[in-house]
Amino acid sequence: MCWREVGVRLGEVVNPEAVPFGKPLTGVRVLALEQMQALPYATQLLGRLGADVVKVEAPGTGDLGRSASPAMTDPEGRPVGATFMRNNLSKRSVVIDLKQPAGRDLLLRMAPRFDVVAENFRAGAAERLGLGFDDVVAVHPRVVYLSISGFGRPVQPGTPASPYDGWPALAAIVEAMSGAYEFKRPAGQAPVGAPMGGLGDIATALFAVIGTLAALRQRDRTGRPQRVDVAMLDAMVAVLDVVPNFWSMGMPMGTPWPGILHGFRAADGWFMLQVLRAHQWPDLARAIGRPEWADDPRFETPQGWLEHLESEVRPAIESWAGGRTKRDACDALNAAGLVAGPVATDADVVADTHLAGRHMLVEHPRSDGVEQPVLIPGLPVKFAEVAEGPESRVPWLGEHTDELLAAELGLDAGTLADLHARSIIG
Repeated sequence: MCWREVGVRLGEVVNPEAVPFGKPLTGVRVLALEQMQALPYATQLLGRLGADVVKVEAPGTGDLGRSASPAMTDPEGRPVGATFMRNNLSKRSVVIDLKQPAGRDLLLRMAPRFDVVAENFRAGAAERLGLGFDDVVAVHPRVVYLSISGFGRPVQPGTPASPYDGWPALAAIVEAMSGAYEFKRPAGQAPVGAPMGGLGDIATALFAVIGTLAALRQRDRTGRPQRVDVAMLDAMVAVLDVVPNFWSMGMPMGTPWPGILHGFRAADGWFMLQVLRAHQWPDLARAIGRPEWADDPRFETPQGWLEHLESEVRPAIESWAGGRTKRDACDALNAAGLVAGPVATDADVVADTHLAGRHMLVEHPRSDGVEQPVLIPGLPVKFAEVAEGPESRVPWLGEHTDELLAAELGLDAGTLADLHARSIIG
């Protein structure tokens, strides 16, 4: 498949007949003091649902995600990293030095014009800058204040902070601390970081969006400010629910999982097969031409399937699948009442017609002369009466600073020039 046929182009509207109905969060405004992925992914989701998102960045390098690899360059030759590109569509960027009192004051003057103020500094940093919940509530009594950090704040005033309070956190760190890296680690092999991309960031972002939407509803009901606190470690433990659950039921990590939850080789690659219930075994036996296995006492239980996996089960399945593509093998197994799916390569994902049909790949044009666009995942939530798009490219660093400060605070050209000269804005 040619790359031009893969994704939705920026500026394109999918389901245009739904445009008159608008988007669910149209009118909601978000002021985001953010960097890297957890919060930027959350605010991009809010933006895709209709919110107006203004991104506040530090002078110089801006969001640390801009320096991630791989990267392209913006029209001024500055790097725009992959982490930044996949988390910042349709936002506007304003550069303010929040470490200067005048920069802090600009932010607090802007805050009342937004429904949500969101930050993902290390815990306690917003308070040290004078931009914590109490500081923002003082100027905006109906604010929804969202904080994302590695380990959160005390649940109630006066209760102990996390024993990890003050630690920085990235996705790989909270993934490791949640048990994710031990859950399926082969004996004798060292843990490997980020085996599932930025799962710790994405999971946190999803809970942050849920919390923000609930807080907006609660604010409208009560008229009171709302504080939403999401810890990345909490989010990962919630996603990896089997770790504490199985431990408490006598199946600690490292215990072999009875049944078949393994990959098998076909003619053109691998496919994943899940057979964990006793009633599925006869279906598998018939599907691969081994009907006698249905009554074989060695295979009476899922534990028996696992014990004979390498000696009997794998050779039989791979002999059957060896003359089939992984798609053909999965078609046959699913038709037999089982559950199987191809193990996709990156090229398989990009060429997947399901993803194309669901508008799950967005093409972001390059700004550095490379023809092939950058592909960014689309919005997984589909609405019958809500259009998807149009989305705009990621903002260049500080691209909207003057425009936003003039519009939001009424600053004139002379005042803006003075703020630039003092390096308060950029």
